Amino acid sequence: MRIGLFATCLGDTLYPDAVKSTAVLLARLGHEVVFPPGQTCCGQMHVNTGYQREPVPLVRNYAEQFGDASIEAVVMPSGSCAGSVRHQHEIIAERYGDAALRSGVATVKAKTYELSELLVDVLDVTDVGAYFPHRVTYHPTCHSLRMLRVGDKPLRLLRAVDAIDLVELPEADACCGFGGTFALKNADTSSAMLKDKLAHVTGTGADVCTAGDSSCLMHIGGGLSRIKAGTRTLHLAQILASTRTAPHVLTEAAR
Repeated sequence: MRIGLFATCLGDTLYPDAVKSTAVLLARLGHEVVFPPGQTCCGQMHVNTGYQREPVPLVRNYAEQFGDASIEAVVMPSGSCAGSVRHQHEIIAERYGDAALRSGVATVKAKTYELSELLVDVLDVTDVGAYFPHRVTYHPTCHSLRMLRVGDKPLRLLRAVDAIDLVELPEADACCGFGGTFALKNADTSSAMLKDKLAHVTGTGADVCTAGDSSCLMHIGGGLSRIKAGTRTLHLAQILASTRTAPHVLTEAAR
């Protein structure tokens, strides 16, 4: 399959290894990965903050970059960005776009997937040949859980990883408190939510807390670092890309 890779803003600027791991994983599974160089932000942060007309050029650009019929699917290591493309783009196109934009959005929406969705639902694979000999707990992010409804797909992928010690995260479906600008505008509430999440993560004794969104991992990882928990955060794609011949080497976490 010919798969378009959307990097996302956080992937591009702060977490490129999650994006690279997505490409490495898909190529290892025998697929052609293409990276349209003109891609930009999906516009999610604008819409979530109440600016719905402003992201029209971004929505149009996404449709143009990935609308090529030769691209059979589009994948991104982000449930929130996939949720934006699949739900918000249509709203923006209907309210502020023209017929061409509405058509383009409908085309790319139908073939856009978060990583675990693509692997399980489209490529029909759960065992991707990964190897990760560490204790891991999984945090299901809000957009993937509630908007995309990926369910247990990430867990099914993790359970098939060779040598992994996967432990359940208590109150896993509780928000970590990030929510983009929510963490800035409602800092006290966000911090309280994060404190609860950190207690649950550290209580598992996990070496790694993983998730499908770099934004949530950034929030949780920052908190773990500040309390010197000794637990690292790592994107799901990086675990799935790790193999016996090319294992992911964990960096030392703050203690």
